[in-house]
Amino acid sequence: MLKPTYQYYNQLFKDIELPLAYCDVDLLDKNITDIAQRASGKNKTIRIASKSIRCTYVLKRILASNPIYKGIMCFTGNEALFLLEQDFDDLLLGYPIVNKNEIRKICTATKNGKKIILMVDSNEHLQLINDIAKEVGVVQPLCIDIDMSTDFPGIHFGVMRSPITTVEKSKALVDCFDKYENISLNAVMGYEAQIAGLGENNPANGIKNLVIPFLKKKSIIDYTKRRQEIVAYIKSKNHTLDIVNAGGTGSIESSKQEDWVTEITVGSGFYSPALFDYYNAFKHQPAVGFAVQIVRKPKANVYTCLGGGYIASGTIGIDKQPKPYLPEGIELTENEGTGEVQTPFEYKGDQPINIGDAILFRHSKAGEICERFNQLHLVADGKIIDTVPTYRGEGKCFL
Repeated sequence: MLKPTYQYYNQLFKDIELPLAYCDVDLLDKNITDIAQRASGKNKTIRIASKSIRCTYVLKRILASNPIYKGIMCFTGNEALFLLEQDFDDLLLGYPIVNKNEIRKICTATKNGKKIILMVDSNEHLQLINDIAKEVGVVQPLCIDIDMSTDFPGIHFGVMRSPITTVEKSKALVDCFDKYENISLNAVMGYEAQIAGLGENNPANGIKNLVIPFLKKKSIIDYTKRRQEIVAYIKSKNHTLDIVNAGGTGSIESSKQEDWVTEITVGSGFYSPALFDYYNAFKHQPAVGFAVQIVRKPKANVYTCLGGGYIASGTIGIDKQPKPYLPEGIELTENEGTGEVQTPFEYKGDQPINIGDAILFRHSKAGEICERFNQLHLVADGKIIDTVPTYRGEGKCFL
């Protein structure tokens, strides 16, 4: 597939109000196909991480593309309830929720035949959900979140998620289910963020890049063994374990090697934001980006765009800025970077640009860009074929 040129996008966007966010459907479909291929051959399905998509049109397009795509991992209770209203089903909460009203509505949805599983990592979660499920008159299925981080001497390699960090702690929480009648243990999840979400060539990491491959290899050995033992124990307790969820875009290849894993969660790879340029094992297409407009030229070879300061979440660093995409040859200024109302840049490229032209950027992360725009302009085969609402465009703000 040929990379779309600057002229291709600039011509498409020349008569549209900027800034705008777009989704190149040709590139999106290529990513959908390639991710399915990466996960194939080991009898796994792929669950879509909605936080990396935040657009119901795209979610439906992915699910309809291939039977390997099955189910959604949500990021809040209210988002899950919204997706149920949009006729989605087979929902897994990626994080615990403790809002009683949300839990009650989800238990009611379960009672009405919807497949929705709540995430837990403590006895407090179990007791809270059991009490509400008892009021509703339903047995609510749950998923235990296992922390897949690895502790090396002086290094916590991973993210701070679940307190369930060992096999022993997992067994203790599994045993807690024996005390409750209105919850059931149907799933276990372990997100290996240090593999799935950490590239080996991110310039913001500097010399750390040299050790990341070694840490990844050791960590995979560590958590693979833990996950196998935990799954075996859950099954020995006669729980109906329908889902063993693992992975992310960056760990498909390692996750699918675990025979006890039933599904792999993937989200960011469909859009392939800027942070995903820094992985060794795979490359996907930059399917989603945004366009801002040149509004002035302060001096020779320096141009200023309106807006553009869509900074990604996480630790503060240069890699959380939007990344200039097209035309090539754009260098952001150190003093301003991408700004709330203006983004100046020095231009060293060979494509002619002028006041009024569009400049394309890619967001550092995936779905967060949809919190900035009400719609995605769908680009395919040299045309804008449609506009579709983001979550924000549907009047939703879940976090």
